[in-house]
Amino acid sequence: MPPQVQAVIDRLPADAIERSDRVLDPPSRASEVLFGVIMALTFTTTVDAASGGAEDVRVLLYAAIGCNLAWGLVDAVMYLMNVLAERGRDLVTARSVRAAARPADAHRVLTDAMPPMFASLLASDDLERIRQRLARIDTLPARPRLTAEDWRGAVAVFLLVFLSTLPIVVPFLLIQNVQVALRASNVVALAMLFACGYGIANYSGYRPWLTGLSMAVIGVVLVGITIALGG
Repeated sequence: MPPQVQAVIDRLPADAIERSDRVLDPPSRASEVLFGVIMALTFTTTVDAASGGAEDVRVLLYAAIGCNLAWGLVDAVMYLMNVLAERGRDLVTARSVRAAARPADAHRVLTDAMPPMFASLLASDDLERIRQRLARIDTLPARPRLTAEDWRGAVAVFLLVFLSTLPIVVPFLLIQNVQVALRASNVVALAMLFACGYGIANYSGYRPWLTGLSMAVIGVVLVGITIALGG
């Protein structure tokens, strides 16, 4: 049996549906930072470097911070809703397997719930082992519940979106020349976009430098589209 599948089977105690192994995986963390950077850039790139005064810059910085504060909160709430939805789906799958009239029906439910690559690796005996393991669980939760780790995940989402604003606005706070501050801010933002792509590439098996550069380009394009659409 493939080790990935064996690991899934080994993590099937009664509370498996209520647990997760990590708060946020690397792509999720990178996505939240990317979102925060793009939102911040939609404000900072509208600074008029030629004629913008200190008061104008201050207003834009407050707006950027306030926007990411609000969207960080929204994203955290959506994260919790997604956790509940996925956990509820897991419960539906587990109950369907336990209630199946025939083992073959239970096997079909299991394969439908798995990623296609994993499902294609499983033989009938493997699926039967999973079905029997689920059948031996004494009780299933009546409904999906949020755990302390889920709340930590929501806090992490909020902080990633909100804190990703700070490196981009710091140059405006430290450098009085608006044009120089804008250039420094853009360099920081591009570096953060590159780092997001680099991290995703390391996790997913892509070329880190190429993916990092691609992410920087995609981020700039998304910022331009957002500004053009009035965002």
